Amino acid sequence: MKAKALVLEKQRELSLRDIDLPDQLGPDDVRIRIHTVGICGSDVHYYTHGRIGPFVVREPMVLGHEASGVITEVGSHVSHLKVGERVCMEPGIPDPTSRAAKLGVYNVDPGVRFWATPPVHGCLTPEVIHPAAFTFALPDSVSFAEGAMIEPFAIGMQAVVKARMQPGDVCVVTGAGPIGLMVALAALAGGASEVLVSDLVEEKLAIAGRYAGITPVNVSRESLRAAVDRRCGEDWGADVVFEASGSPRVYDDVLACTRPAGAIVLVGMPVEPVTFDIVSAQAKELRIETVFRYANVYDRAIDLIAAGKVDLKPLISETFDFDESITAFERAASARPHDVKLQITLDA
Repeated sequence: MKAKALVLEKQRELSLRDIDLPDQLGPDDVRIRIHTVGICGSDVHYYTHGRIGPFVVREPMVLGHEASGVITEVGSHVSHLKVGERVCMEPGIPDPTSRAAKLGVYNVDPGVRFWATPPVHGCLTPEVIHPAAFTFALPDSVSFAEGAMIEPFAIGMQAVVKARMQPGDVCVVTGAGPIGLMVALAALAGGASEVLVSDLVEEKLAIAGRYAGITPVNVSRESLRAAVDRRCGEDWGADVVFEASGSPRVYDDVLACTRPAGAIVLVGMPVEPVTFDIVSAQAKELRIETVFRYANVYDRAIDLIAAGKVDLKPLISETFDFDESITAFERAASARPHDVKLQITLDA
């Protein structure tokens, strides 16, 4: 099937053109008319760098993996979804017979096929086919725009699940980018009494500070350690520290700001080698968790949005029409400090 799509031809070259895409609906699949797609940092990184680690763009690839839409056709084995239903989609498709999938950690299945990760096409095209098992109905109270935000929010949910938080925990999030804010909101929904969010960019911190329970910390004016000492007491620290910046320079602060026997959750992915003081972590008996995407959290993420426990709408900075997709990506690549999430609508 030929379909119009936003295609990354190669590094720094995008086109909006027809491309051959799969059209075979399997018995366990659904066909979805795409409505809204969010632009993720990984999409932008593929555009600007042509690769992320071992994943290299070697041939034209459709971008986009944060999406919502409407079901237009269901496979013969699908009974829990119906035509006309509004949905969002979990973009990683594991091998259900893999050892990782059987353990419930399908996100780390080496065979996962993830939208817009070479060589797998993404969803910035009017129609996609997707497994029904990874397609989730949206309640009437959840908009298409919010539905397309479930994917990045799921990363925050995964981080909080891995943290094994307790009600009333004081948390720190390093990095006030889109994922850092998602982690902070998930931590509040998970029972945190307060979340300190650190960054260097005042515009990002101002957005974080709009939420009750989030305390922004501008580390260009005050050290994170000083802010944590003021909140938690000297020589103690936060119950959980989430590293969401990807900066290799924050790890000393991460260690220093975690209380003895507290938890560190590594969410951001550094692009440079990191120096990590293992002895200091051992001396505090810190528990260190890592996050790679998410598993088994989509339904709970949707429920939190539907219940009004988490409001993602303030994080949507601007919405573009499908025909403006290239402009939207150029805007995202410019990294304006007041932008959190840019979205593209295909079925306005």
